[in-house]
Amino acid sequence: MPRFKAGNTRAKNPVKTFKRLFAMVFKEHKIVLCVVLVSIFLVAFATSYFSTFMQSIIDDYISPLIGNPNPDYAPLMHAIMSFLIIIVCCQVIPQYIQQRIMIKVSQGAMLTMRKNMFRKLESLPISYFDRHQHGETMSRFSNDTDTLNQMMSQALVQVISASITIVFLFCTMLMNNIILSLVVVFFIFLMFRATGIVAGRSGRYFAVQQGDLANVNGFIEEMMNGQKVIKVFTHEEESKKDFDALNDKLNESMSKANTYANAMGPVSANMSNLQYVSLVLIGSLVTILTPSYTVGALAAFLLLSRSLSNSVSQIAQQSNSILLALAGAERIFELLDEESEVDDGYVTLVNAKIENGEIVESSERTGFWAWKHPHTDGSKTTYVPLKGDIVMDHVDFGYVPDKTVLHDISLYAKPGQKIAFVGATGAGKTTITNLLNRFYDIQDGKIRFDGININKIKKADLRHSLGMILQDTNLFTGTIRENIRFGRLDATDEEVEKAAKLANAHEFIMRMPNGYDTMITNNGEGLSQGQRQLLSIARAAVADPPVMVMDEATSSIDTHTEALVQAGMDRIMENRTVFVIAHRLSTVRNSNAIMVLDHGKIIERGDHDSLIEEKGTYYRLYTGAFELE
Repeated sequence: MPRFKAGNTRAKNPVKTFKRLFAMVFKEHKIVLCVVLVSIFLVAFATSYFSTFMQSIIDDYISPLIGNPNPDYAPLMHAIMSFLIIIVCCQVIPQYIQQRIMIKVSQGAMLTMRKNMFRKLESLPISYFDRHQHGETMSRFSNDTDTLNQMMSQALVQVISASITIVFLFCTMLMNNIILSLVVVFFIFLMFRATGIVAGRSGRYFAVQQGDLANVNGFIEEMMNGQKVIKVFTHEEESKKDFDALNDKLNESMSKANTYANAMGPVSANMSNLQYVSLVLIGSLVTILTPSYTVGALAAFLLLSRSLSNSVSQIAQQSNSILLALAGAERIFELLDEESEVDDGYVTLVNAKIENGEIVESSERTGFWAWKHPHTDGSKTTYVPLKGDIVMDHVDFGYVPDKTVLHDISLYAKPGQKIAFVGATGAGKTTITNLLNRFYDIQDGKIRFDGININKIKKADLRHSLGMILQDTNLFTGTIRENIRFGRLDATDEEVEKAAKLANAHEFIMRMPNGYDTMITNNGEGLSQGQRQLLSIARAAVADPPVMVMDEATSSIDTHTEALVQAGMDRIMENRTVFVIAHRLSTVRNSNAIMVLDHGKIIERGDHDSLIEEKGTYYRLYTGAFELE
């Protein structure tokens, strides 16, 4: 079974990605981010101040009390209270503020990111979804945004805070003692070398883990969608074995990844402990040999070194998650940078009416539509009645430039005519209907709608004039009324019910628990295929388009339901231009013209009787004991 991958877990250009991400976030949250930066500096100052305070406490307050028969603890208590106030004001409160702000900033950024991604998704051409698996796109909305949220709300702030704190601490350490500072630099170098080796191996296994996790999630999604097929073919045990194999592989990669990841903490801690012991030994010698270097100064330096080690460990531990999040951000930006569907049309569809024998635009819904055609030569705008006159003139098309799937297709459909396409799977029937909607643009030839080249018509207006009933019906979570109204959002309840009656759907809808207000979930779970198809027909009927495209609309339902669906389709086909794709040739007998396609070419055309008389491909298909597959 096919698997989808989560994508690379390392960014190709993390610096560029970070700059873009920062620019996007800073643009919307510049003021609060400045507050966060100030709070980070305050926390760094408080951390370094703590060590100097300890030196003062030991040298100025505690040492004089040693051996004093009448010790006065008031100055010591006053100093401690002053220290507590400074810590609360410069560390506790700023940390709380920065955490609250970053949670709000990260959630706001994710809100904007998801909104931009969904808007981009809705603007992408159909070809994008042909090239990308759904699971891959979904992982950008879920996995990538989750890792990015974790980075922005926690990891990034911790790394920035730790980096600034390191600068404050190291400057304070240099002022305290240069020799001990060099010892700290040596151990930090060793710590980075050790954690770098561990992090590198951990990162490689995390990359494998992400791919294995995507495979497990993809397999579960496939199994959930295909439960009926699994049970029909009693494939349960084999599915369990396949899942166990994938799950074992995920377990192995996760175990290795987390083994190395969890080793980073002990490695850093032990290096820090070794550094601490070394500083105590060397610092004791410095204190003994240098009378001006006090015990309080050594204690302060030891605190500084401990804080510095903690900050360095914090950076090491968070760096991997930041790199993973930047890889997620890079994949999100790749989606946002995808080229949107190009629409260079300028002819629009407008409500119209006739005044003084001429067609003019109307601001109200009149039921009479016209193409508003502003001419590029500067002459006045003309209005062409929307009739449904379709002409394809020597059309060539290929999904990729070097592979043509339609060859020299020429046909016409006058208003109110029914044109049928028959042929084997892959002959090009559905491709022709996709070109009418401009889901794809042709390589050569012309397609005209009411005499207007469809490349000049805005895609949204073109698609408003076309209705489609597909073999695979898509219903959305919501009420039956809302699903029918999907065809035209401003349709009234009366128009919705009228469309349902026209499609023969009203009767079964009224038998539902809440009638038109019955909720539909999981693409119409609980409805039969025929009922779902009737809702699809009602949805097309409420749109009231002059041109209808019916792609295998009755191929997957039983004969009785087909008669019901066919009756509904016949009603909405009246006085419309209709393109029909059908495997059951009995459903196309009354077509005005039947096009027989083979390998992207029209090999026969004519009405049913004339094609039967020719005794060609259509004759053999119609009189044979089989239907097209």
